[in-house]
Amino acid sequence: MKRLSLLFTLSVLTLCAFAQPAPKPYGPLPTQGQLNWQETGMYCIIHWGVDTYTDKEWGYGDEGPKLINPSNFSAMQIVGAAKAGGFKGVVVVAKHHDGFCLWPTKTTKHNISNSPYKNGKGDILREYREACDKLGMKMGVYCSPWDRNSPLYSKPEYVTQVYREQLKELYSNYGPLFISWHDGANGGDGFYGGAREERKIDRSVYYGWDETWGITRKMQPNAVIFGDVGPDVRWVGNERGQAGETSWATYTPHAPDEGKKPGNGYVKDYEGTDGHRDGQYWMPAECDVSLRPGWFYHKRQDDSVKTPQALLNLYYQSVGRGAALDLGLSPDRTGQLFENDVKSLKAFGDILKQTFAVNLAMGATLTASNTRGNNKVKFGATNLLDNDRYSYWATDDKVKTPQLVLNLHQPKTFDVIRLRENIKLGQRIEEIAVDAWQDGKWQQIAKATSIGGNRLIKLAQAVKTNKVRLRITRSPVCIALSDFGLYKEGKLNDVASLMDNQSGKAFK
Repeated sequence: MKRLSLLFTLSVLTLCAFAQPAPKPYGPLPTQGQLNWQETGMYCIIHWGVDTYTDKEWGYGDEGPKLINPSNFSAMQIVGAAKAGGFKGVVVVAKHHDGFCLWPTKTTKHNISNSPYKNGKGDILREYREACDKLGMKMGVYCSPWDRNSPLYSKPEYVTQVYREQLKELYSNYGPLFISWHDGANGGDGFYGGAREERKIDRSVYYGWDETWGITRKMQPNAVIFGDVGPDVRWVGNERGQAGETSWATYTPHAPDEGKKPGNGYVKDYEGTDGHRDGQYWMPAECDVSLRPGWFYHKRQDDSVKTPQALLNLYYQSVGRGAALDLGLSPDRTGQLFENDVKSLKAFGDILKQTFAVNLAMGATLTASNTRGNNKVKFGATNLLDNDRYSYWATDDKVKTPQLVLNLHQPKTFDVIRLRENIKLGQRIEEIAVDAWQDGKWQQIAKATSIGGNRLIKLAQAVKTNKVRLRITRSPVCIALSDFGLYKEGKLNDVASLMDNQSGKAFK
């Protein structure tokens, strides 16, 4: 009888352990669209239009459609170069501040149907959509709220009859979009149908963002919205492509009327870089930066393309800090990317593939100081080494600073550490440290804050060891860590092969 009683007790304890519920979510949580965006990681924003031919960054609005007549436009070449760089999507600048539309819109005559391109039958957006579909790339659109060409700009009719109708055309005619991108530049001098004057608007109310975003939510429910006012992805606060060393995915926008909900709020540049630990909304950062000094193509910048090494550094400072990297591409007047741009993207993509091809932690024996409910199947540390971003190692509610030891069984050399949380449960961990077993003792080799959806730590020098220890040093709640990886950075191609053959100058 005692034996049966003991077996019954063990069975009850086992069932209780496996019945342990998942950790309660902490703080704001991402939507499905935001999860998709996080997994995208890197994408390119493509600036090409009348400014390409006037050698400007911002058009005035009086540029004629006849400027647009590329000799060899190729969306396949442009999107293909982005894919070779490891990017997973493109954002097409369908309309910049000059108001010229790269698709045959019904809202204005200032569009590609009145250009010589393909005898007025061209549709640049359609060509990008087809290229993205063929290459397995995501597509987003940028449609500038500011329009320096429209005579209606600054009047209510512009928002209702032009801007919102343009968004509806883009949303309904060009397939599923992963992001709708809205620039923060608003109001100023412009052509405005011949008025040639300065017009100012109150950006907090003029566009009626709640209603405008409602169009996005209805027509493209899985697209995140990026803009100076959010609400899904915030601006990082600079155009250097760098998120903060500490970067929270949560943020509370500042509003003219603090009683209004976000949508009337704005990102302060110095706060957008780090975010807010106690932010009211899940609003992670996008790091926008151009491959060249300018966003549009300028021939004088052909020798100033960022090097693959510079792109790699930006990758660690953006994607590696839980943000996304949005790299600006600038097709030339022929309608393609210049060779230096293509070469740099390819070399960058190659080194990313080399670096993350093999997780050196695979095959390790993992020993955790605590496992939630002792359920090693559902919450065990082995979940850190699978390919699922949302399977995870969790601890009991009271255990907020656990440790994990990886026995690699043989010495391995690495210089990149990757950690990810299961952000479906929020951004939980505030600080970690990593140690390596060297000279018969543990020696700290790295520390980091704000893990979130992705955290990469690039070590100053490679470490060779057979044991690694992860310490969670600060967390307000129990952990839900989904990934722990060790990698060795690949080698860059010979820089000499990436030089401009004509000028002999290396990329800047």
